[in-house]
Amino acid sequence: GLEIAGINRSNLLANLSFPFKLIKSLRKAILTVKNFKPDIAIGVGGYASGPTLLAANFLGVRTLLQEQNSYAGITNKWLAKKAKKICVAYPGMNAFFPAEKLVFTGNPVRGDIADIKINKIEALKHFGLEKNARALLIIGGSQGALSINNAVASDLDKLDKSGLNIIWQTGKGFFEKAKKAVATIENSKIYVSDFIYEMDKAYAAADLVISRAGALSVSELCLAAKPAILVPFPNAAEDHQTKNAMSLVNEKAALFVEDKNAGKELITLAIELSKNEVLQTELRKNIKKLAKPNAAKEIVEEIKKLIFEE
Repeated sequence: GLEIAGINRSNLLANLSFPFKLIKSLRKAILTVKNFKPDIAIGVGGYASGPTLLAANFLGVRTLLQEQNSYAGITNKWLAKKAKKICVAYPGMNAFFPAEKLVFTGNPVRGDIADIKINKIEALKHFGLEKNARALLIIGGSQGALSINNAVASDLDKLDKSGLNIIWQTGKGFFEKAKKAVATIENSKIYVSDFIYEMDKAYAAADLVISRAGALSVSELCLAAKPAILVPFPNAAEDHQTKNAMSLVNEKAALFVEDKNAGKELITLAIELSKNEVLQTELRKNIKKLAKPNAAKEIVEEIKKLIFEE
């Protein structure tokens, strides 16, 4: 791999070695591109794509960027000048990139979420939950979200009394604590897991969702058309999760709780939303408008155009 690393915003002294890592990474990337002889190089915003696409540009290889978030990252902004096309997932990205290069494709997501085939009753049965109760899906990314998990754990009694089915994905670090907490509640309608592999079933079962606001999570929620409460991770690079969340909130397509307020507000808001049919309908209708179900195909079409253009 390349020695390149991201910019450390909390400790500026840690960046002193960055120029040396960049030079070494550029040398290695140039050798890789020379040997592989690609028709096109594609960057999706990670810092490793920086030297790789710089090397591609230097050697005359066409480049395409895909920006997943509503706020462009440093690497993609850096590479945009030489890129032939930039595929974006949100409107208004001409604030960061040349408008003539932009293609509004959305983000690719798993095919089973784009085309959910299981119905709600079957999905609830899969998780061992009641078929006649509304379901709240709680997801915090593959590692879990501590603020969300703590909010759920501290208000389990309130959730239990609400009558909601709960599907709670905790991440590995919180799983044992969550299991113990759930075990103290008799006749609970709570399914708890460190990781959910069959997310199509989870979305099919859910009437509403609590989630972080990572780019792919937001894209999945748009496709699944679920009323959502977003709790952005505040330490994400350039606070891009908050900007992702606000792009939905501004369209009245989601609700928003700050990470620091999750313990006080999150579960109360979720229970209120579960009882508010009018608001659920509005959120569902508005978030569905933002879905881009053919994102992967559209990005591939842009790639093919660049490869085969004279």
